[in-house]
Amino acid sequence: MNYEIVIVLVLLTVSAFFAASETALTAASRAKMHSLSGEGNKRAGSVNRLREQMERVIGTILLGNNFVNILASALATGAFVTIFGDTGVIYATAVMTVLVIILGEVLPKTYAINNPDRVALAIAPFIRILIIILYPVTRIVQVICNGLLRLFGLKADTELGHEESLMELRGAIDLHAGQVEHIHEAGRMLHSILDLDAVPVSDIMIHRSQVKMIDADMPPDDIVRTVLSSPHTRLPIYREEPDNIVGILHAKDLLRAVQSHEWKLGGLDVVSLAAQAWFIPEGTSLLAQLRSFRDRHEHFAAVVDEYGAFLGIVTLEDILEEIVGDISDEHDLNVQGVTINEDGSYNVDGIVTLRDLNREFGWRLPDEEASTLAGLVLHEARRIPDPGQVFVFYGFRFEILNRQRNQITSIRVVPPSVKEFTESDVS
Repeated sequence: MNYEIVIVLVLLTVSAFFAASETALTAASRAKMHSLSGEGNKRAGSVNRLREQMERVIGTILLGNNFVNILASALATGAFVTIFGDTGVIYATAVMTVLVIILGEVLPKTYAINNPDRVALAIAPFIRILIIILYPVTRIVQVICNGLLRLFGLKADTELGHEESLMELRGAIDLHAGQVEHIHEAGRMLHSILDLDAVPVSDIMIHRSQVKMIDADMPPDDIVRTVLSSPHTRLPIYREEPDNIVGILHAKDLLRAVQSHEWKLGGLDVVSLAAQAWFIPEGTSLLAQLRSFRDRHEHFAAVVDEYGAFLGIVTLEDILEEIVGDISDEHDLNVQGVTINEDGSYNVDGIVTLRDLNREFGWRLPDEEASTLAGLVLHEARRIPDPGQVFVFYGFRFEILNRQRNQITSIRVVPPSVKEFTESDVS
């Protein structure tokens, strides 16, 4: 009798080991295990290898756990029947149910869920040995289970697809990017990096209407004056019409040429100083363009549409600002062209991009059909609105403040959280 009790207690301990192992290996931090493995921690490497074959791990743990629980219950039942007769079955069932639930399941799993990394590192070597020993049995069970799944038209996928992996990564970023400012900022930058492959350069380019360009036939004095007045160091040079770009002039190259001519501008040929223009399609993704900038060791590209018409320019700095945000002093908003009013509304330039607004203020304005705020209003209104007109889209109130010809230049935006308004506000 005594030895049976000892064996039952040992089996319950083994059951607790299996229960804690399952919880710990499932809940252990992937990032921490990866980091420890990179530092040479062999147990962390074992945990990572086990995570890569979780189907076999779960099969081994369930097989072992069920075996020891059944064996413990059988031994306990035999002992209780010897003492109490036929009613011993009832006593054994009640006692073993309590012991298995408390000692074999709840207690070890509670400890493991609160200390997943520590438990996972401790049990990993033993689980690896058990997987090798029980592989023939678990393999048979696995084949039977897969066969039953196929019988019902189901499939067991053990690998995450591309979209699922990205979704899991985004979820992990949101989970850990809390309210602490520097962590929240890091999470926002990580989301921006993941979005690079889905955003075309046309969404962030400087539109041709905002690009200062140089006419190749301008007098040298006017060219130098234009370069000096521009905030950019590289300017496109065109001949006859803006779509006919013949090169990109760098301010330093112009300065060297002027110096070599002893600061005399007569006879200065700026076209010969210009670098060859690099044209890219408007649909090029930011990730692809970032790689191209790196491979070509260039920082500047001209964006064209399918007909070869010049649309604008994109620079390496533009893409980097998509990740880290605009670089500005402490008195500026992170998004240029936005003014916050005292009532909580925003005066926004029409050319401000929806991505910048969503990222800065946590809005969810759709950017599939339009890249700028003015473009969104035009898309939803289906007309060119007049100043003073008001529209309500996606819970936001948009009031047209200014318009130049057919271009909306300024819009007052009232988010849903600031002011309640009714359909009567809509023009």
